[in-house]
Amino acid sequence: MNVAIIPARAGSKRIPNKNIKPFAGKPIIAHSIEKALASDSIDQVIVSTDSEEIAQTAQQYGAKTPFLRPLSLAEDDTPTMPVIAHALSELSFVNEILNVCLIYPTAPLLESCDLDAAYSNWANTDKDYIFSVVSYAYPIQRALHYNTEGKLAMLFESNMNTRSQELQHTFHDAGMFYWGRKEAFEQEKSVFSAQSSVYELSRWKAQDIDTPEDWDYAERLHRVNSLSD
Repeated sequence: MNVAIIPARAGSKRIPNKNIKPFAGKPIIAHSIEKALASDSIDQVIVSTDSEEIAQTAQQYGAKTPFLRPLSLAEDDTPTMPVIAHALSELSFVNEILNVCLIYPTAPLLESCDLDAAYSNWANTDKDYIFSVVSYAYPIQRALHYNTEGKLAMLFESNMNTRSQELQHTFHDAGMFYWGRKEAFEQEKSVFSAQSSVYELSRWKAQDIDTPEDWDYAERLHRVNSLSD
């Protein structure tokens, strides 16, 4: 059995009620739930939350909320891995679970086909995880910053005269989904290691949402993506 676990605590500071705030006509968490339920690779969708309101919203869109997360695992600085390990410990059918897909509640650009493709690429490997990434829009090796003297400088001055096409391809965590072996999540193994694979998304299919500006940009991408469906 494969389960999706969506961690969705209350108490977001920068975007109040972030996980159930309306996005394109429905609570933003509903997008993650619906895409997980539509995935051929996922058998059940579980939401881990400390909020009765979020739990009720999740249930309305088809997810299961068999427990409420303790407040000690719902602080601003609580890492995600202990939350997933706790969720697994609370599930009565944990022994039937083989793989887990951690999906963030603020991933409205998520597509079921990407969940399934990533799973297919990873399922028969010996890796602990596969997770979504997206490429940087411009080579990070040519990044600029203000140095300790407050002057503009290149972060890596050795690349001053290097053409961008000669620089190594780089990418970052898309903050959307992470497939992993149940045991890897239970042991809270690091995702960012040699025991992980990555599934690269197009930049128009991913947007991390931490600020109101991020939210606005994600809504614009969602509208454009919807037109192409």
